[in-house]
Amino acid sequence: MSYNKTASITAETINPKVKIFDYEPCGEIARHAERLEQEMEKSPGSRPFPEITYCNLGNPQALGQRPITFFREVLSLCDNPALLRRDETRMLFSPCAINRARKIIESMPGRNSGAYTNSQGIRSLREAVASGIAARDGFPSRPEDIFLTDGASSAINLSMQILIRSQEDGVLCPLPEYPLYSASIILHGGTMVPYNLSEDGDWGLEIFEVKRCLEEARIAGLTVRAMVIINPGNPTGQVLSITNQEEIVEFCRKEGLVMLADEVYQDNVYVEDRKFHSFKKVARSLGYDENDISIVSFHSVSMGFSGECGRRGGYMEICGFGDDVMGEIRKVASVTLCPNIGGQILTSLAMDPPKLGDGCFENFMAEKEDIRLSLAKRAKTLSSAFSSLEGMTCNKVEGAIYAFPRIHLPAAAIKAAKAEGVSPDMFYACRLLDATGIAVVPGSGFHQVSGRNKAAGTCHIRCTILPGEEKIKEMIPRLKEFHESFMNEFRDRS
Repeated sequence: MSYNKTASITAETINPKVKIFDYEPCGEIARHAERLEQEMEKSPGSRPFPEITYCNLGNPQALGQRPITFFREVLSLCDNPALLRRDETRMLFSPCAINRARKIIESMPGRNSGAYTNSQGIRSLREAVASGIAARDGFPSRPEDIFLTDGASSAINLSMQILIRSQEDGVLCPLPEYPLYSASIILHGGTMVPYNLSEDGDWGLEIFEVKRCLEEARIAGLTVRAMVIINPGNPTGQVLSITNQEEIVEFCRKEGLVMLADEVYQDNVYVEDRKFHSFKKVARSLGYDENDISIVSFHSVSMGFSGECGRRGGYMEICGFGDDVMGEIRKVASVTLCPNIGGQILTSLAMDPPKLGDGCFENFMAEKEDIRLSLAKRAKTLSSAFSSLEGMTCNKVEGAIYAFPRIHLPAAAIKAAKAEGVSPDMFYACRLLDATGIAVVPGSGFHQVSGRNKAAGTCHIRCTILPGEEKIKEMIPRLKEFHESFMNEFRDRS
């Protein structure tokens, strides 16, 4: 009896779309950091640093951010409802956490957190999210328009599934971008249409640049269906002005583009002269309703004061789609049955937190404000440290959780990177990791305007501000020592 000895699946026979995209925040630098960590476990003292500092990902609690007490109390009780029948529970949990947990448990199928739910999420939790959006924006929100999701990432992927029909469909995305967008567009068979943010303009979005990119895409035969806006910015840390947001709304309305508003860092704003405004609020303030413009807004509990990224909770609010389209979206959402209940609960708590008069309000606000003030301090400390280094400039981190400094490299460093077959920013990031244990992400992983950067002899890195204040203070001398040594080494070769 003969049989085929050829492997049924190989790198040559997998879906070619998978091989096209990269996701550098979890790419080569992260893998190299894990190898170093394993080496250090086997041979303590083998490296000139005690541990790896993972500044490549926005992973708040892994870097020391404490969970919000109210959130964790409610989650604990929802997962262990029998605790509500025990006398000692009243001594261990706050009354408002107990009351909220009872209310949520009553709404869970079978009163159990291990059950499937509605594919959009539990209705009462969507009502809580809609109530929070309305309170934030001053305009109504409907639970029917809310989809609770496993983090914002799954919502973004679902949106791309709905929007993209073929490679002739394009989606406008900012450069530098969060690489989830290019990956999702590629995997769903569409075409990314990049537009450049202005680094010299504090990473602002210039409408004439977006118009130019849209016109070029249309001339090339693409049907551009949507525009991605990330505010506050990732990896760039800017917060858009209200004037800029109004320009974007007017542009998308005029051009018939769906707005994909990534607003996951809305609680991370550190400067007094900028405030977060949702794009839905801006559109409604301009007098436009769901008949005038389509907006899909994304948020999650991964960042901000929650920091619960491992819980995978988030939502998207869809405005301006017809009932027939919404029905199709619900059908697609039902393929994965439902988002996880823990993430649903956390999302409802983040959007409907304790109110003034609740017993736990003061403690909740104190914890939230401590996190915000500490992040603001770290943002200023780290961006100032980068800007103090030779050949390095870093725009102010106005929001989000990343610094994105630009490095002017010596010609010899660029030549050495080329000899090793890697980009200059990867070369720098690898050297930094090996010397200090600090893992950052090469800026090319966010598809920053590479041609212009190479011509100018510059590159970027992304570094999260999330390590604690003491950890950042400890990091900065190592960073400065490495950078000075690196620049001296390659300056001498030039």
